Amino acid sequence: MSHEMSYMGPRAFNHEQSTDAEAEYDRLRDLARQEAAKRNSCFQRSQEAYSSGDGALAKELSEQGKAHGRKMDEYNKRASEFIFRENNANGRVPADTIDLHGQFVEEAEDILEERIKYAKAHGQTHLHVIVGKGNHSANHVQKIKPRVEQVCRELGLQYATEENAGRIYVNLTGGPAEMPPSTGHGHGQGQGYGHGQQPHQQQQQGGQQQDEIEQVVNAILPRVLRKLEKACCTIM
Repeated sequence: MSHEMSYMGPRAFNHEQSTDAEAEYDRLRDLARQEAAKRNSCFQRSQEAYSSGDGALAKELSEQGKAHGRKMDEYNKRASEFIFRENNANGRVPADTIDLHGQFVEEAEDILEERIKYAKAHGQTHLHVIVGKGNHSANHVQKIKPRVEQVCRELGLQYATEENAGRIYVNLTGGPAEMPPSTGHGHGQGQGYGHGQQPHQQQQQGGQQQDEIEQVVNAILPRVLRKLEKACCTIM
């Protein structure tokens, strides 16, 4: 499976991130792009060497290209894990929500599939998926949303775009995608719980949800990263 290297644009975070966090995410993606360029150069030169009859050089360059490809995959895997934890752990989203900001399209697909498996195994009936509005993508075209909808269709799950258009509600029971009358999810991203409660109530609920989200992170990331490790990524 090739990976489409398209994501929700330069705003990879759903919150006011630290400069260090943003720099680390950009550093990992930049390193992956550098390795991709080296990989492509090696493969091109390998083809040229083969065409000129130098099979030994062609093989050597091909092996070098594969090595750069493995490094590219590793950097992208680390970036995917880093941004997932930044956006989904530490109580930044409710326990019934997953944020796919900063993920490449195929990364988002793998993560969502594992998240749905986890949710169903733990009796969760629905999932709010933050996909972004495409405001920061080329020509304002949403990249993640169509793939999320595709995953839902393949799994036989009904879904609906929420009011702010950057979120999708997914019914995990197989029934119609009719959102509960009061879900506590507003227009803001990552701010869906605790509204109207007293400070001590917010703190208690926030602590419980942080534990739940961390369990989700720890449960799905290892499997997702193993899948990404085996995939061959192609920069678009």
